[in-house]
Amino acid sequence: MLRLGDIAPNFTAQTSEGELDFYEYLGNSWGVLFSHPADYTPVCTTELGRTASLKSEFKKRNVKVMALSVDTLESHQGWIKDINETQGVEVNFPIIADKDKTISEAYGMMHPNASATLTVRSLFVIAPDKTVKLMITYPASTGRNFTEILRVIDSLQLTANYSVATPADWKDGEDCVVVPAIKTEDIPAKFPKGFTEIKPYLRMTPQPNK
Repeated sequence: MLRLGDIAPNFTAQTSEGELDFYEYLGNSWGVLFSHPADYTPVCTTELGRTASLKSEFKKRNVKVMALSVDTLESHQGWIKDINETQGVEVNFPIIADKDKTISEAYGMMHPNASATLTVRSLFVIAPDKTVKLMITYPASTGRNFTEILRVIDSLQLTANYSVATPADWKDGEDCVVVPAIKTEDIPAKFPKGFTEIKPYLRMTPQPNK
């Protein structure tokens, strides 16, 4: 079973944008890989439309997106037309045709007791070093919260670049938590904006990249 911190399995797949090697597609970018139970499903239609509309938000975070369904490429192409028409977008990312379920199995997307069509709606955030940083699985009835997905990516990138964590309900621009590994006496040199020590283990500092 895939866990946080594991290396995301690489694969070569047929997609709506041709045959792609996942690692080559990501390059040095962050990645979001997410699955759908089937094509022509209502909730997923809105999600793929929302993903397309957020192209600029993903781009400024250096994130590349790839979706997956176990339906065929021909089915995907028809569904993409529906998504573009109903959601007022142009789908601008590849959708994998995982007909033999090889990728779904490798990523643990198969939950037979939860979905009659086998693949469930899992989402993975993958760092440039190809490690899995986030896994979320949604039921078929609940649309993903893309504001939350972008918020988590912002948090993960802050941790990777600045040695901070983010508190409950944090939003971009708000104070961050200094990670416990940094000694209090070392904070001023690392965080010149200053910090507040609420408890020895709870030190807050303004968001470093703002």
